[in-house]
Amino acid sequence: MEKAIEDLGNKMQNFVQKIDAVRDRAAELQQRYRVSCDRTEQLIPQALAELETALEELHVAEEEMRVQNEQLAIANIKIQTEYQRYQELFEFAPDGYLVTDCAGLIREINCAAAKLVNAPQAYLIGKPLTNYIKLEQRQAFRTRLNQLHKTDKLTEWEVGVCPRHAPTIDVSITVAISRDFQGRPTSLRWLMRDITARKLAEETLRKTQLQNLQLQESARLKSHFLAIMSHELRTPMNAIVGFSQLLLRQKCSPLAKNQENMVERIFNNGKHLLKLIEDILQAAKIEANSLEVVPKEFNLAEIIEEIKAEYCLLVEQKNLTIDVSLNLDNPMIVNDSDRLRQVLVNLLSNAIKFTEIGGVKIKVWELPTDNIAIAVSDTGIGMEKEDIKLIFAEFRQLNQTITRQHGGTGLGLAISDRLVKLMGGRISVTTKLHRGSTFTITLPRKPLVQN
Repeated sequence: MEKAIEDLGNKMQNFVQKIDAVRDRAAELQQRYRVSCDRTEQLIPQALAELETALEELHVAEEEMRVQNEQLAIANIKIQTEYQRYQELFEFAPDGYLVTDCAGLIREINCAAAKLVNAPQAYLIGKPLTNYIKLEQRQAFRTRLNQLHKTDKLTEWEVGVCPRHAPTIDVSITVAISRDFQGRPTSLRWLMRDITARKLAEETLRKTQLQNLQLQESARLKSHFLAIMSHELRTPMNAIVGFSQLLLRQKCSPLAKNQENMVERIFNNGKHLLKLIEDILQAAKIEANSLEVVPKEFNLAEIIEEIKAEYCLLVEQKNLTIDVSLNLDNPMIVNDSDRLRQVLVNLLSNAIKFTEIGGVKIKVWELPTDNIAIAVSDTGIGMEKEDIKLIFAEFRQLNQTITRQHGGTGLGLAISDRLVKLMGGRISVTTKLHRGSTFTITLPRKPLVQN
């Protein structure tokens, strides 16, 4: 567009030069006529010829003028179209656009910017932009406004804007300076974007991060406290259990029947309390990521038979059955035998605890890709399907009546789940209410990462 206007300017200049040349020739003829009046008859043919030439040049200049007028009209239409396009882009842009003088007086403002300050566009023309800046930020705003001439552009300038009869909003401002040919500032072009939602999100995120840090610190302190208290409680409980066991075993001076019953109750309750303390201590270690798995080779079949033997007496006392089904080509695996024993003992004890009729079963079989599966099934109380997602949560016990009857912290299954994951496996459960449950462990024969 600028090139077309420049070309038109050059053509107009050439046309003016031609007109001036014709005018000069006509003046020359007039002068020659005045000086040589006595030779009028001789000069007339020459003058007519020159006049004819001048007229021809005028016709050519006229034609050029007509063409240039047509080109100028086309250029004017293009300029009007571009100006209209600019006005539409300016007016209907999603962000706020303003043009001010160097002192900040508004010359132009689009709909979005007027909406930001909640005022009509016509009302804002000629008003200082500073009037709509948050009161406590106006002095700093004026200072930066006065320093804008030292730079060409200022981006991401965050200020508070006070719309008319509306709450304050946060706005991000970008300012560009327009200069004349001498480099002197002539106007300021402003882009204003409402970032209130973003600032609220950032503040929410900051608070969330702070809360997360506080929760992490609380969890760390809780784990530290539980570990310390568990150690402190375990020491006297070991003494209570140990001495009560010695009292029950002494032969030289046996206890009376009622005394033996009391000491036996101390011994049994002490063992139960010691188990609870061990669960809490282990849960604290797991939460603090300080529990290690030590893989070594062991015979899985032997461990399962040993666990079965330990619980045979309890099963008989409840008139239940316990069956073991081993379907292994090779019973030797590499993992942490102590942790696996702990998980199996917990699952088996739970199965016996919550089963009154029928029995429990341990089944072991081979899986593809060098994995094995261990299932502990019972015919006990089972659970609702919607409760399965809560079964491995810490301190979560689904049936409070059964819990009060049998005790427990609600940590056993949560600890088992974490231990199985540490050993590179996973644990799942299938269950039906009043039909029993089956807990299935899948483990690799060799863990992928060995500590």
